[in-house]
Amino acid sequence: MQKRWNILPQNEDATRSLQAVIKINPIICSILVQRGITNYELAKEFFRPELSHLHSPWLMKDMDKAVNRIISAINQNEKIMVYGDYDVDGTTSVASMFQFIQSLHESVEFYIPHRYKEGYGVSKIGIDYAKEQGHSLIISLDCGIKSADLIAYAASLGIDFIVCDHHLPDEIIPKAVAILNPKQKDCPYPYKELCGCGVGFKLMTA
Repeated sequence: MQKRWNILPQNEDATRSLQAVIKINPIICSILVQRGITNYELAKEFFRPELSHLHSPWLMKDMDKAVNRIISAINQNEKIMVYGDYDVDGTTSVASMFQFIQSLHESVEFYIPHRYKEGYGVSKIGIDYAKEQGHSLIISLDCGIKSADLIAYAASLGIDFIVCDHHLPDEIIPKAVAILNPKQKDCPYPYKELCGCGVGFKLMTA
């Protein structure tokens, strides 16, 4: 496959103007201008981010359903499984969510699928293990949006799913208790490029 690089045109006036106020290398200023950062305030927000700049997690579709289901699981002392892929996004998602749930609730376990036996995403082996261990809620991280059949299978076993994912959804959306994914067509969350761990972070903050 041949690829063609398209070089963005430089706005030299805007670059000089920005460089005059933030006093950094003009090449960096040129890159910032290409990304819409054209004045001191925008540059300050970029280089010195604050928690107050984050979007509210409640803007994400189904966030209320996800939070209510987790609170219900904690109140009813249900066993919760935190499930995620074995790659970097999945394991950091699982580690952070597991520690968070564990700080609130004792009956929680994590599950990372076997790279060769199960592969990426939600697996039947993982769901069957959850059933054997008595889990009634699975929180999937960095996966699940393409697992409609398996999530339906879990439901038939009495296991609810909360899906935290960032991959592009298919036409068929899983029938989970809640699906947190800013790439859903009807999700109003403004920033669409969160990683799986970022979506999990939004659930934790909510």
